[in-house]
Order: sequence, then C-alpha cells, then structure tokens
Amino acid sequence: MAVLSFTSPEGKDLPTTITSLVIAGWAGRDEAAVRHHIEELAAIGVSPPSTVPLYYRAGADTLTSSAELEFLGPDSSGEAEAMIVSREDGLYVGLGSDHTDRRVEAYSVAVSKQMCAKPVARQLWRFDEVIDHWDSLELRSWITVAGVRSLYQEGDLSSLRDPHDLIERYTGKETLPVGTAMLCGTLGALGGIRSADRFEMELRDPVLNRSIKHGYVVRSLPVAA
Repeated sequence: MAVLSFTSPEGKDLPTTITSLVIAGWAGRDEAAVRHHIEELAAIGVSPPSTVPLYYRAGADTLTSSAELEFLGPDSSGEAEAMIVSREDGLYVGLGSDHTDRRVEAYSVAVSKQMCAKPVARQLWRFDEVIDHWDSLELRSWITVAGVRSLYQEGDLSSLRDPHDLIERYTGKETLPVGTAMLCGTLGALGGIRSADRFEMELRDPVLNRSIKHGYVVRSLPVAA
C-alpha cells in the first residue's frame, strides 16, 4: 500500500491510497510501434511477450514522488507513462516512470517490474476533463548523462492504446477498482534504451494548455560480490 500526496491543478489536496499497481506493457496501438519496442528490448536481451497488451503487477509501495532515488547497479532506466488512478470520487490522470532494472529484465520482465521504485508526479487531472482529447496529450522525457541533457522520448498518446481499452481488457469492466493505479504504456526511446544520471518527464495537454512534470536524480549503488 502507498499513500501519496497528489494535488489538483487548482492546488486542492488529493491524498490517495493505492493498494494495487498495474503496469500495462506492450500497449502500443500501432502494431509496428509495438514491434519496434519489442525489438528495442530484444537488443538488450529481453524475451518477447506472450501476449499484447500484457499486465504486469508490482507492489503499490514502489510508488514514490521522491526527487532522489537509489538503485542497485548502473543498469536501470526510466520510461515516462500516463497513469490512471482510481479514487473514491472517480478516475484521475497522472504521470509516472516505469523505472526498470534492465539487467534483471533480460532474465524476467515480471521480476524487473518489482525491482525498482516507480516515480510519479504530484499532480492529477480529472479523467473526464481530458478523455475527449486523450490522443492529443503529449508525452516527453529527457535524460541527463555526464551533465548533458537530451530528449529521450517524444510523442502523443495516439500511438498507445485507448485507456478505456486497457481498463476493460484488464478488469472486464469500464473502470478500475478504487485504489488501483495503472501505468498505461510507454513510447520508444530515441537512440535506444540507456541509463542516465537524471530522468525528467512531462505529460502536456495542448488543448487545456497545462502540463504535469516530474524529475528525479538516479544514484547507482555498488553491487557487492
């Protein structure tokens, strides 16, 4: 279980208890884009999925809004994803990073999902405020390596499955159980998947002219042998 301190765009506090974290993998709407991501991960030794989309589970207590995180070894990296959060008063949209240990991922994607903390931004939007223009929402991330900041991911959500589709495929219903957070899939990395000293991400709504942002420093802990 995780208790997170979210806020609305107006500054209203939205304390939220998450009891279930679901990570929708291989969630591309375009089959060619899905193949690209499968090939991207295959290049670092990750086996292809048994089905698409595939719903991975991770402990809700891996969710964090910390700006400084520590991971074992130098082989982890972030992935920006839109996030659906189910509260008592309805569905909300947020932003998270499916930070993953890539060395472990080559052994088991499911295990790798549990290995790293999952950073999330502190702001939420009402789902019903954005669903009518969901495909136009823009997702970006940047990495900083040795002091050099570069664009890492960029695109709009039209390349990923509609959230209603993801939810219904997972639950068989039109909504998520209260207390559930779902990461809704990611975009391919520009230049290939790689580790960084800092990861930044943004979900931008060009219709309502607002953004959700978050960044975090990555500290690699030495691996004792």
